[in-house]
Amino acid sequence: MGSTEDLDYPQIIVQYSNGFLISKVMFTACELGVFDLLLESGKPLPSDAIAAGLSASTMGMKRLLDACVGLKLLAVEMTQEGALYRNTEISNVYLTKSSPKSQYHIMMYYSNTVYLCWQYLADAVREGRNQYERAFGVSSKDPFGAMYRSDEEMLKFMAGQNSVWSICGRDVLAAFDLSPFTQIYDLGGGGGALAQECVSLYPNSTVTIYDLPKVVQVAKEQFVSPEEHQITFHEGDFFNDSIPAAELYILSKILHDWDDDKCKQLLAKVYKACKPGGGVLLVESLLNEDKSGPVETQLYSMNMLVQTEGKERTAAEYSKLLESAGFGMIQVKRTGKLYDAVLGRK
Repeated sequence: MGSTEDLDYPQIIVQYSNGFLISKVMFTACELGVFDLLLESGKPLPSDAIAAGLSASTMGMKRLLDACVGLKLLAVEMTQEGALYRNTEISNVYLTKSSPKSQYHIMMYYSNTVYLCWQYLADAVREGRNQYERAFGVSSKDPFGAMYRSDEEMLKFMAGQNSVWSICGRDVLAAFDLSPFTQIYDLGGGGGALAQECVSLYPNSTVTIYDLPKVVQVAKEQFVSPEEHQITFHEGDFFNDSIPAAELYILSKILHDWDDDKCKQLLAKVYKACKPGGGVLLVESLLNEDKSGPVETQLYSMNMLVQTEGKERTAAEYSKLLESAGFGMIQVKRTGKLYDAVLGRK
């Protein structure tokens, strides 16, 4: 058997080692406003003009732009006057603030919050708990108290979640025909983007967003217009307060925040409140049954370790949680996108 000196340095190790560099380049270009400036200009621009427009150094901006070209986030055209940069279609659609499908806010949440928690991943693995105390100096015993530790942080989180549902919401809501359910509660519905997708897809439905009082206040002020009469709000803590009767309850990215006991506690309350013939829709990123993938979901599960009390699960694990609460006729639909759907009936 040959020595390790005979082996080429594996390309996959290079790619994985550079992963955080790649994401930070994209986050930085978003934060500085590179994609917004190029969209607003309506024409390709040289690096010095972009640097001047964004109050950045010419040298630093040139390197950032070239890295974005390498990542196919920007395109470059060589002219007699020099290099001219423009957005690619993917950047126009997903990385500019003004786009309906913009992912800017979730990028900023990852860059400024998630990244700081992930610095302590080794500690999270050793201890088996989230890392808000090390990252931000706040108690790790209440994950959402930590996530909502300031109005600014709460707004950032809510805007980030809304941006996710702008591209994934319709897929999970159309996974099953939900038209028979007209009275819907979105538990932990936050900024309301999923509720808005729901009433758009099912115009005969009404959706009540059930969330903490301070979250509801921000949602009303920032995200959901009073003219959207099909969407209403209910203030409360669904673990500690009563859950009103409804035909369908949506739990989108809720159960993955909590351990099995907390999930069973919440689902039991939902089952008790649910009207006969009603149901619950779980929206989660599903692991393969042997937990071999998808890699995105495995990484999300690591993120649950550093940020919450929960984990990502398989379809069978979610089905078991639903069955323990009394739900039956469980159906699973993988969307092929980031999030999947599980429907249980009462």
